[in-house]
Amino acid sequence: MARYTGPKTKIARRFNDPIFGPSKALQKKAYPPGQHGRGRRKKQSEYAIQLMEKQKAKYTYGLLERQFANLFEKASRKGGITGENLLQLLEARLDNVVYRLGIAPSRRAARQLVLHKHIVVNGEVVNIASYTLKAGDQVGVREKSKSLEAITSSLASRSATRYNWLEWDGSQMTGKFVDVPAREDIPENIREQLIVELYSK
Repeated sequence: MARYTGPKTKIARRFNDPIFGPSKALQKKAYPPGQHGRGRRKKQSEYAIQLMEKQKAKYTYGLLERQFANLFEKASRKGGITGENLLQLLEARLDNVVYRLGIAPSRRAARQLVLHKHIVVNGEVVNIASYTLKAGDQVGVREKSKSLEAITSSLASRSATRYNWLEWDGSQMTGKFVDVPAREDIPENIREQLIVELYSK
């Protein structure tokens, strides 16, 4: 399936947000990429601002347009606040949880681990990155993959960040998806209401 494989710094600068992780270039050049990046920019329309927010969410979680639209439709059918539902569905994706647990250093790397069958859910191998986890699901590293350098090095450099909707057992290389996170617990800098307004047009 097609994925964005271009320059990550360019995208981060477009949104002025380190959506792929810390970026030295973003600190040095706090303006958009391209030859007109430094120039005066005309005021963006309401639609352009909403579209940018959707694009930012897509790049952050690594989704394609149709995937994102399908997820939004699913979020809108659920009860409650559509924008929060959308972010909760994004956070419940298997590749995102593998990344949040520290098994992989990025969502892109987490997707690779899932696709190459290194990850198990409730003891069974799952190789679908978009698999939606439910409360109580156990996510771990496949037994024969526990010595994989990509995984051990990622876990060794695992940040001190902890998420209260996830539990991690380092000795077993197993985590638990306790429940979907509340909006205030999701650290991504995404204004989900703008995305809802965009799809409501």
